[in-house]
Amino acid sequence: MNKLRLFTVAVLSLIATSQSFAQENPVSGQVLDKIVAKVDNNILLESDIQQAYIEAIAQNQQGMTAPTRCEVFESLLINKLMVAKAEIDSIIVTEPEVMLETENRFNMVLQQFGGNEDMVLQMYGKTAEQLKGEMEEMIREQMVVQRMRGKITEGLTVSPAEVKKFFESIPTDSLPFFSAEVTVGQIVKKPEVNEATKQKMYNQLKQFKEDILAGTADFATLAKEYSEDPGSAAQGGDLGFFGRGQLAPEYESTALSLRQGEISDPVETQFGFHMIQLLEIKNNTFNTRHILMVPKANEEDILKTERYLDSIKTEIQAGKIEFANAAKEHSDDRSTSDNGGFFTDPGTSSNRLTLRTLEDPVLYFTLDSMEVGTISKPMRFEDPREGTKVRILFYQAKYPAHRANLNDDYEKMKAAALRKKEDEILSTWFVTAKEDVFIDIDPTYDRCNALSEK
Repeated sequence: MNKLRLFTVAVLSLIATSQSFAQENPVSGQVLDKIVAKVDNNILLESDIQQAYIEAIAQNQQGMTAPTRCEVFESLLINKLMVAKAEIDSIIVTEPEVMLETENRFNMVLQQFGGNEDMVLQMYGKTAEQLKGEMEEMIREQMVVQRMRGKITEGLTVSPAEVKKFFESIPTDSLPFFSAEVTVGQIVKKPEVNEATKQKMYNQLKQFKEDILAGTADFATLAKEYSEDPGSAAQGGDLGFFGRGQLAPEYESTALSLRQGEISDPVETQFGFHMIQLLEIKNNTFNTRHILMVPKANEEDILKTERYLDSIKTEIQAGKIEFANAAKEHSDDRSTSDNGGFFTDPGTSSNRLTLRTLEDPVLYFTLDSMEVGTISKPMRFEDPREGTKVRILFYQAKYPAHRANLNDDYEKMKAAALRKKEDEILSTWFVTAKEDVFIDIDPTYDRCNALSEK
Protein backbone atom coordinates (compact mmCIF):
# COMPACT_ATOMS: atom_id res chain seq x y z
CA MET A 1 0.00 0.00 0.00
CA ASN A 2 1.31 3.44 -0.88
CA LYS A 3 0.92 5.37 2.35
CA LEU A 4 0.56 8.65 0.44
CA ARG A 5 -2.01 7.52 -2.13
CA LEU A 6 -4.85 9.28 -0.34
CA PHE A 7 -2.90 12.31 0.77
CA THR A 8 -4.99 14.66 -1.34
CA VAL A 9 -8.23 12.74 -0.81
CA ALA A 10 -8.53 12.50 2.97
CA VAL A 11 -9.38 16.16 3.49
CA LEU A 12 -12.29 17.33 5.60
CA SER A 13 -15.06 19.23 3.83
CA LEU A 14 -16.38 22.63 4.93
CA ILE A 15 -19.21 21.02 6.83
CA ALA A 16 -16.92 18.42 8.37
CA THR A 17 -14.72 21.10 9.90
CA SER A 18 -17.70 22.36 11.85
CA GLN A 19 -18.62 18.99 13.34
CA SER A 20 -17.86 18.07 16.95
CA PHE A 21 -14.57 16.25 17.46
CA ALA A 22 -16.10 13.86 19.96
CA GLN A 23 -18.12 10.89 18.65
CA GLU A 24 -20.69 9.50 21.03
CA ASN A 25 -21.72 5.90 21.47
CA PRO A 26 -25.42 5.98 20.46
CA VAL A 27 -26.25 3.31 23.00
CA SER A 28 -24.31 4.30 26.10
CA GLY A 29 -23.85 8.01 25.33
CA GLN A 30 -20.19 7.68 26.35
CA VAL A 31 -17.50 9.44 24.38
CA LEU A 32 -15.38 6.89 22.48
CA ASP A 33 -12.68 9.35 21.44
CA LYS A 34 -9.03 8.81 22.26
CA ILE A 35 -5.57 9.81 21.10
CA VAL A 36 -4.33 7.32 18.50
CA ALA A 37 -1.10 9.04 17.48
CA LYS A 38 1.29 11.77 18.62
CA VAL A 39 3.76 13.62 16.39
CA ASP A 40 5.82 15.88 18.65
CA ASN A 41 3.14 18.12 20.23
CA ASN A 42 0.48 17.31 17.63
CA ILE A 43 -2.16 14.70 18.40
CA LEU A 44 -4.42 12.63 16.15
CA LEU A 45 -7.79 11.56 17.55
CA GLU A 46 -9.91 8.54 16.73
CA SER A 47 -12.76 10.90 15.85
CA ASP A 48 -10.50 12.75 13.37
CA ILE A 49 -10.00 9.48 11.53
CA GLN A 50 -13.68 8.55 11.69
CA GLN A 51 -14.81 11.91 10.28
CA ALA A 52 -12.11 11.98 7.59
CA TYR A 53 -12.94 8.40 6.59
CA ILE A 54 -16.63 9.26 6.19
CA GLU A 55 -15.76 12.34 4.13
CA ALA A 56 -13.24 10.44 1.97
CA ILE A 57 -15.88 7.81 1.20
CA ALA A 58 -18.45 10.51 0.37
CA GLN A 59 -16.04 12.38 -1.91
CA ASN A 60 -14.69 9.25 -3.57
CA GLN A 61 -15.29 9.37 -7.31
CA GLN A 62 -17.62 6.80 -8.74
CA GLY A 63 -15.66 3.89 -10.16
CA MET A 64 -12.55 4.55 -8.07
CA THR A 65 -11.39 2.18 -5.32
CA ALA A 66 -12.79 3.25 -1.96
CA PRO A 67 -10.16 4.29 0.63
CA THR A 68 -9.37 2.02 3.55
CA ARG A 69 -9.31 3.19 7.14
CA CYS A 70 -5.55 2.62 7.26
CA GLU A 71 -5.03 4.83 4.20
CA VAL A 72 -6.99 7.62 5.84
CA PHE A 73 -5.03 7.14 9.08
CA GLU A 74 -1.75 7.33 7.20
CA SER A 75 -2.80 10.47 5.34
CA LEU A 76 -3.74 12.26 8.56
CA LEU A 77 -0.58 11.06 10.29
CA ILE A 78 1.51 12.55 7.47
CA ASN A 79 -0.45 15.80 7.86
CA LYS A 80 0.62 15.89 11.51
CA LEU A 81 4.20 15.15 10.48
CA MET A 82 4.08 18.05 8.03
CA VAL A 83 2.78 20.38 10.75
CA ALA A 84 5.60 19.29 13.07
CA LYS A 85 8.23 19.70 10.34
CA ALA A 86 6.80 23.08 9.34
CA GLU A 87 7.51 24.31 12.85
CA ILE A 88 11.08 23.01 12.66
CA ASP A 89 11.58 24.52 9.18
CA SER A 90 9.92 27.85 10.15
CA ILE A 91 7.05 27.49 7.66
CA ILE A 92 4.58 30.09 8.98
CA VAL A 93 0.89 30.76 8.47
CA THR A 94 -0.10 34.07 10.08
CA GLU A 95 -3.13 34.59 12.28
CA PRO A 96 -4.72 37.12 9.89
CA GLU A 97 -4.46 34.53 7.10
CA VAL A 98 -6.16 31.90 9.26
CA MET A 99 -8.86 34.30 10.42
CA LEU A 100 -9.62 35.42 6.86
CA GLU A 101 -9.83 31.85 5.57
CA THR A 102 -12.00 30.84 8.53
CA GLU A 103 -14.36 33.70 7.82
CA ASN A 104 -14.50 32.81 4.12
CA ARG A 105 -15.28 29.17 4.82
CA PHE A 106 -17.83 30.00 7.48
CA ASN A 107 -19.55 32.33 5.04
CA MET A 108 -19.73 29.49 2.52
CA VAL A 109 -21.34 27.28 5.16
CA LEU A 110 -23.67 30.13 6.11
CA GLN A 111 -24.62 30.60 2.45
CA GLN A 112 -25.97 27.06 2.42
CA PHE A 113 -28.49 28.19 5.03
CA GLY A 114 -29.47 31.34 3.18
CA GLY A 115 -27.29 33.50 5.44
CA ASN A 116 -29.43 32.62 8.47
CA GLU A 117 -27.19 32.16 11.54
CA ASP A 118 -30.15 30.90 13.58
CA MET A 119 -30.45 27.95 11.21
CA VAL A 120 -26.75 27.20 11.68
CA LEU A 121 -27.27 27.27 15.44
CA GLN A 122 -30.22 24.93 15.10
CA MET A 123 -28.28 22.56 12.84
CA TYR A 124 -25.06 22.33 14.88
CA GLY A 125 -26.16 23.44 18.34
CA LYS A 126 -23.41 26.07 18.33
CA THR A 127 -23.25 29.82 17.85
CA ALA A 128 -21.42 31.30 14.88
CA GLU A 129 -18.43 32.21 17.05
CA GLN A 130 -18.26 28.72 18.56
CA LEU A 131 -18.38 27.18 15.13
CA LYS A 132 -15.64 29.48 13.82
CA GLY A 133 -13.50 28.61 16.84
CA GLU A 134 -13.77 24.90 16.06
CA MET A 135 -13.05 25.47 12.37
CA GLU A 136 -10.03 27.67 13.03
CA GLU A 137 -7.59 25.00 14.28
CA MET A 138 -8.54 22.64 11.47
CA ILE A 139 -8.06 25.38 8.89
CA ARG A 140 -4.72 26.43 10.38
CA GLU A 141 -3.45 22.86 10.02
CA GLN A 142 -4.76 22.57 6.47
CA MET A 143 -3.01 25.81 5.48
CA VAL A 144 0.28 24.72 7.07
CA VAL A 145 0.08 21.32 5.33
CA GLN A 146 -0.69 22.97 2.00
CA ARG A 147 2.25 25.36 2.38
CA MET A 148 4.62 22.59 3.45
CA ARG A 149 3.52 20.34 0.60
CA GLY A 150 4.05 23.21 -1.83
CA LYS A 151 7.59 23.70 -0.56
CA ILE A 152 8.44 20.01 -0.94
CA THR A 153 6.99 19.68 -4.45
CA GLU A 154 7.82 23.18 -5.71
CA GLY A 155 8.25 23.42 -9.48
CA LEU A 156 6.99 19.90 -10.16
CA THR A 157 5.35 19.33 -13.59
CA VAL A 158 4.31 16.44 -15.83
CA SER A 159 4.81 16.18 -19.58
CA PRO A 160 2.18 14.97 -22.08
CA ALA A 161 4.23 11.78 -22.47
CA GLU A 162 4.07 11.17 -18.71
CA VAL A 163 0.31 11.74 -18.71
CA LYS A 164 -0.10 9.22 -21.56
CA LYS A 165 2.09 6.68 -19.77
CA PHE A 166 0.13 7.13 -16.54
CA PHE A 167 -3.20 6.65 -18.33
CA GLU A 168 -2.00 3.52 -20.12
CA SER A 169 -0.84 2.05 -16.81
CA ILE A 170 -4.45 1.93 -15.56
CA PRO A 171 -6.14 -1.42 -16.32
CA THR A 172 -9.12 -0.94 -18.65
CA ASP A 173 -11.52 -2.43 -16.11
CA SER A 174 -10.23 0.00 -13.47
CA LEU A 175 -10.78 3.21 -15.42
CA PRO A 176 -13.09 5.54 -13.45
CA PHE A 177 -16.61 6.35 -14.61
CA PHE A 178 -17.21 10.10 -14.66
CA SER A 179 -20.61 11.68 -14.07
CA ALA A 180 -22.16 14.15 -16.52
CA GLU A 181 -20.19 17.40 -16.68
CA VAL A 182 -20.75 20.98 -17.82
CA THR A 183 -18.69 23.97 -18.88
CA VAL A 184 -20.08 27.19 -17.42
CA GLY A 185 -18.80 30.75 -17.41
CA GLN A 186 -19.84 33.93 -15.65
CA ILE A 187 -19.34 37.66 -15.85
CA VAL A 188 -19.78 39.30 -12.46
CA LYS A 189 -20.17 42.97 -11.66
CA LYS A 190 -20.19 44.55 -8.25
CA PRO A 191 -22.60 47.51 -8.35
CA GLU A 192 -20.80 50.81 -8.11
CA VAL A 193 -22.05 52.67 -5.06
CA ASN A 194 -23.28 56.20 -5.71
CA GLU A 195 -21.19 59.14 -4.49
CA ALA A 196 -23.77 60.35 -1.97
CA THR A 197 -23.63 57.04 -0.08
CA LYS A 198 -19.84 57.07 -0.14
CA GLN A 199 -19.69 60.63 1.19
CA LYS A 200 -22.04 59.76 4.03
CA MET A 201 -19.78 56.89 5.10
CA TYR A 202 -16.66 59.05 4.78
CA ASN A 203 -18.27 61.69 7.02
CA GLN A 204 -19.20 59.09 9.63
CA LEU A 205 -15.63 57.82 9.90
CA LYS A 206 -14.36 61.40 10.00
CA GLN A 207 -16.68 62.01 12.96
CA PHE A 208 -15.32 58.89 14.68
CA LYS A 209 -11.80 60.32 14.36
CA GLU A 210 -12.87 63.65 15.86
CA ASP A 211 -14.61 61.87 18.75
CA ILE A 212 -11.51 59.76 19.48
CA LEU A 213 -9.20 62.79 19.41
CA ALA A 214 -11.61 64.67 21.67
CA GLY A 215 -11.53 61.81 24.16
CA THR A 216 -15.26 61.12 23.92
CA ALA A 217 -14.85 57.79 22.13
CA ASP A 218 -12.44 54.85 22.13
CA PHE A 219 -10.96 53.42 18.91
CA ALA A 220 -11.20 49.75 19.96
CA THR A 221 -14.76 50.13 21.19
CA LEU A 222 -15.86 51.79 17.94
CA ALA A 223 -14.10 49.08 15.92
CA LYS A 224 -15.91 46.30 17.80
CA GLU A 225 -19.25 48.01 17.25
CA TYR A 226 -18.96 49.40 13.72
CA SER A 227 -16.10 47.76 11.82
CA GLU A 228 -17.18 45.40 9.04
CA ASP A 229 -13.86 43.56 8.91
CA PRO A 230 -14.79 40.19 10.43
CA GLY A 231 -11.18 39.25 10.98
CA SER A 232 -10.22 42.20 13.17
CA ALA A 233 -13.38 43.80 14.61
CA ALA A 234 -13.45 41.53 17.67
CA GLN A 235 -9.81 42.51 18.38
CA GLY A 236 -10.68 46.20 18.41
CA GLY A 237 -9.60 46.55 14.79
CA ASP A 238 -6.06 45.22 15.38
CA LEU A 239 -4.72 43.58 12.20
CA GLY A 240 -1.39 42.44 13.60
CA PHE A 241 1.93 42.75 11.77
CA PHE A 242 2.12 42.68 7.98
CA GLY A 243 5.03 43.06 5.60
CA ARG A 244 5.17 45.54 2.76
CA GLY A 245 3.04 44.56 -0.21
CA GLN A 246 0.67 42.35 1.81
CA LEU A 247 -2.17 44.84 2.23
CA ALA A 248 -4.09 47.00 -0.24
CA PRO A 249 -1.72 49.65 -1.70
CA GLU A 250 -3.89 52.58 -0.59
CA TYR A 251 -4.07 51.16 2.94
CA GLU A 252 -0.34 50.53 3.18
CA SER A 253 0.75 53.91 1.83
CA THR A 254 -1.60 55.71 4.20
CA ALA A 255 -0.50 53.63 7.21
CA LEU A 256 3.20 54.17 6.54
CA SER A 257 2.69 57.92 6.15
CA LEU A 258 1.49 58.16 9.77
CA ARG A 259 3.47 58.70 12.93
CA GLN A 260 3.15 56.00 15.59
CA GLY A 261 -0.22 56.39 17.29
CA GLU A 262 -1.55 58.80 14.66
CA ILE A 263 -5.01 58.23 13.10
CA SER A 264 -5.64 58.80 9.41
CA ASP A 265 -8.52 60.43 7.62
CA PRO A 266 -10.79 57.86 5.91
CA VAL A 267 -9.13 56.16 2.93
CA GLU A 268 -10.89 54.13 0.26
CA THR A 269 -9.68 50.72 -0.99
CA GLN A 270 -11.41 47.96 -2.93
CA PHE A 271 -12.81 46.73 0.40
CA GLY A 272 -14.46 49.97 1.49
CA PHE A 273 -13.48 52.94 3.67
CA HIS A 274 -10.85 52.56 6.40
CA MET A 275 -9.87 54.76 9.30
CA ILE A 276 -6.35 53.63 10.22
CA GLN A 277 -4.14 53.99 13.27
CA LEU A 278 -0.46 53.07 13.06
CA LEU A 279 0.48 51.13 16.19
CA GLU A 280 4.08 50.04 15.60
CA ILE A 281 6.77 49.56 12.96
CA LYS A 282 9.16 46.67 13.51
CA ASN A 283 11.93 45.99 10.97
CA ASN A 284 10.13 45.56 7.63
CA THR A 285 6.69 44.97 9.14
CA PHE A 286 4.05 47.26 10.56
CA ASN A 287 1.08 46.85 12.87
CA THR A 288 -2.14 48.82 12.45
CA ARG A 289 -5.71 48.79 13.58
CA HIS A 290 -8.61 50.07 11.54
CA ILE A 291 -12.33 50.57 11.32
CA LEU A 292 -13.69 49.32 8.00
CA MET A 293 -17.06 50.46 6.72
CA VAL A 294 -18.41 49.10 3.45
CA PRO A 295 -20.81 51.32 1.46
CA LYS A 296 -23.85 49.40 0.22
CA ALA A 297 -25.33 49.76 -3.24
CA ASN A 298 -28.94 50.95 -3.36
CA GLU A 299 -31.64 49.71 -5.74
CA GLU A 300 -30.78 52.19 -8.48
CA ASP A 301 -27.08 51.22 -8.30
CA ILE A 302 -28.04 47.55 -8.78
CA LEU A 303 -30.44 48.29 -11.63
CA LYS A 304 -27.70 50.26 -13.38
CA THR A 305 -25.41 47.24 -13.11
CA GLU A 306 -28.10 44.94 -14.50
CA ARG A 307 -28.52 47.22 -17.51
CA TYR A 308 -24.75 47.25 -18.04
CA LEU A 309 -24.51 43.44 -18.01
CA ASP A 310 -27.52 43.19 -20.31
CA SER A 311 -25.69 45.37 -22.83
CA ILE A 312 -22.63 43.09 -22.63
CA LYS A 313 -24.90 40.07 -23.19
CA THR A 314 -26.32 41.74 -26.31
CA GLU A 315 -22.83 42.40 -27.70
CA ILE A 316 -21.81 38.76 -27.12
CA GLN A 317 -24.96 37.44 -28.80
CA ALA A 318 -24.41 39.78 -31.75
CA GLY A 319 -20.89 38.41 -32.21
CA LYS A 320 -19.22 41.75 -31.44
CA ILE A 321 -17.14 40.23 -28.62
CA GLU A 322 -16.28 36.72 -27.45
CA PHE A 323 -17.58 35.71 -24.02
CA ALA A 324 -14.09 34.92 -22.74
CA ASN A 325 -12.75 38.31 -23.80
CA ALA A 326 -15.76 40.06 -22.25
CA ALA A 327 -15.16 38.23 -18.97
CA LYS A 328 -11.47 39.14 -18.89
CA GLU A 329 -12.27 42.79 -19.64
CA HIS A 330 -15.40 43.36 -17.57
CA SER A 331 -15.83 40.74 -14.81
CA ASP A 332 -15.05 41.69 -11.22
CA ASP A 333 -14.62 38.06 -10.15
CA ARG A 334 -10.87 37.41 -10.34
CA SER A 335 -11.24 33.70 -9.59
CA THR A 336 -12.98 33.17 -12.95
CA SER A 337 -12.20 36.20 -15.12
CA ASP A 338 -8.56 35.23 -15.67
CA ASN A 339 -9.87 31.94 -17.07
CA GLY A 340 -12.18 33.66 -19.54
CA GLY A 341 -14.99 33.67 -16.99
CA PHE A 342 -15.18 29.87 -16.76
CA PHE A 343 -15.48 27.93 -13.52
CA THR A 344 -12.74 25.34 -12.99
CA ASP A 345 -12.56 22.12 -11.02
CA PRO A 346 -10.18 22.90 -8.12
CA GLY A 347 -8.76 19.38 -8.26
CA THR A 348 -7.90 19.34 -11.97
CA SER A 349 -8.04 22.98 -13.13
CA SER A 350 -10.29 21.75 -15.95
CA ASN A 351 -13.22 23.82 -17.28
CA ARG A 352 -15.28 20.64 -17.26
CA LEU A 353 -16.89 19.98 -13.92
CA THR A 354 -19.82 18.22 -12.35
CA LEU A 355 -22.72 20.37 -11.24
CA ARG A 356 -22.05 19.54 -7.60
CA THR A 357 -18.56 21.01 -7.96
CA LEU A 358 -20.20 24.42 -8.46
CA GLU A 359 -21.28 24.20 -4.77
CA ASP A 360 -23.84 26.99 -5.15
CA PRO A 361 -27.32 25.39 -5.40
CA VAL A 362 -28.65 28.51 -7.15
CA LEU A 363 -26.28 27.84 -10.05
CA TYR A 364 -27.44 24.24 -10.25
CA PHE A 365 -31.11 25.15 -10.57
CA THR A 366 -30.38 28.05 -12.93
CA LEU A 367 -28.48 25.80 -15.34
CA ASP A 368 -31.23 23.22 -15.12
CA SER A 369 -33.58 25.76 -16.71
CA MET A 370 -31.12 26.92 -19.42
CA GLU A 371 -30.37 25.57 -22.88
CA VAL A 372 -26.77 24.72 -23.77
CA GLY A 373 -25.18 27.60 -25.68
CA THR A 374 -27.34 30.32 -24.11
CA ILE A 375 -26.57 33.24 -21.82
CA SER A 376 -28.79 34.02 -18.85
CA LYS A 377 -30.38 37.34 -18.09
CA PRO A 378 -28.58 39.43 -15.41
CA MET A 379 -29.17 37.83 -12.01
CA ARG A 380 -28.57 39.16 -8.52
CA PHE A 381 -26.78 37.07 -5.91
CA GLU A 382 -25.32 37.63 -2.48
CA ASP A 383 -21.58 37.54 -1.90
CA PRO A 384 -21.01 36.69 1.81
CA ARG A 385 -18.27 39.31 2.07
CA GLU A 386 -19.23 42.00 -0.42
CA GLY A 387 -23.03 41.97 -0.51
CA THR A 388 -25.23 42.10 -3.60
CA LYS A 389 -23.60 41.46 -6.98
CA VAL A 390 -24.98 40.79 -10.45
CA ARG A 391 -23.88 38.18 -13.00
CA ILE A 392 -24.73 36.60 -16.33
CA LEU A 393 -24.04 32.89 -16.95
CA PHE A 394 -22.90 31.24 -20.18
CA TYR A 395 -23.88 27.57 -20.42
CA GLN A 396 -21.26 26.61 -23.00
CA ALA A 397 -21.42 22.80 -23.07
CA LYS A 398 -22.70 19.61 -21.44
CA TYR A 399 -20.89 16.26 -21.53
CA PRO A 400 -22.61 12.91 -20.89
CA ALA A 401 -21.46 10.44 -18.24
CA HIS A 402 -18.66 8.23 -19.58
CA ARG A 403 -15.77 5.92 -18.85
CA ALA A 404 -12.49 7.85 -18.62
CA ASN A 405 -10.52 8.37 -21.82
CA LEU A 406 -7.48 10.46 -22.63
CA ASN A 407 -9.17 12.70 -25.21
CA ASP A 408 -12.07 13.86 -23.04
CA ASP A 409 -10.37 13.67 -19.66
CA TYR A 410 -6.80 14.81 -20.32
CA GLU A 411 -6.84 17.48 -17.57
CA LYS A 412 -8.12 14.96 -15.00
CA MET A 413 -5.47 12.44 -16.02
CA LYS A 414 -2.82 15.16 -15.91
CA ALA A 415 -3.86 16.11 -12.37
CA ALA A 416 -3.81 12.45 -11.30
CA ALA A 417 -0.38 11.89 -12.88
CA LEU A 418 0.93 14.98 -11.11
CA ARG A 419 -0.45 13.75 -7.77
CA LYS A 420 1.27 10.38 -8.32
CA LYS A 421 4.55 12.13 -9.01
CA GLU A 422 4.08 14.31 -5.94
CA ASP A 423 3.33 11.21 -3.86
CA GLU A 424 6.61 9.64 -4.97
CA ILE A 425 8.54 12.75 -3.89
CA LEU A 426 6.60 12.92 -0.62
CA SER A 427 7.31 9.23 0.03
CA THR A 428 11.03 9.95 -0.18
CA TRP A 429 10.57 13.02 2.03
CA PHE A 430 8.60 10.98 4.58
CA VAL A 431 11.41 8.47 5.08
CA THR A 432 13.87 11.14 6.22
CA ALA A 433 11.42 13.57 7.86
CA LYS A 434 10.05 10.98 10.29
CA GLU A 435 13.51 10.74 11.87
CA ASP A 436 13.35 14.42 12.88
CA VAL A 437 10.27 14.14 15.09
CA PHE A 438 8.86 11.98 17.87
CA ILE A 439 6.06 9.69 16.65
CA ASP A 440 4.01 7.42 18.89
CA ILE A 441 1.16 5.30 17.47
CA ASP A 442 -1.51 3.53 19.49
CA PRO A 443 -1.28 -0.29 19.20
CA THR A 444 -4.75 -0.40 17.62
CA TYR A 445 -3.22 1.10 14.46
CA ASP A 446 -0.03 -0.98 14.36
CA ARG A 447 -1.71 -3.08 11.66
CA CYS A 448 -1.46 -0.11 9.27
CA ASN A 449 2.37 -0.20 9.28
CA ALA A 450 2.28 3.57 8.85
CA LEU A 451 6.00 4.03 9.60
CA SER A 452 7.26 1.22 7.40
CA GLU A 453 9.16 2.08 4.22
CA LYS A 454 6.85 0.60 1.56
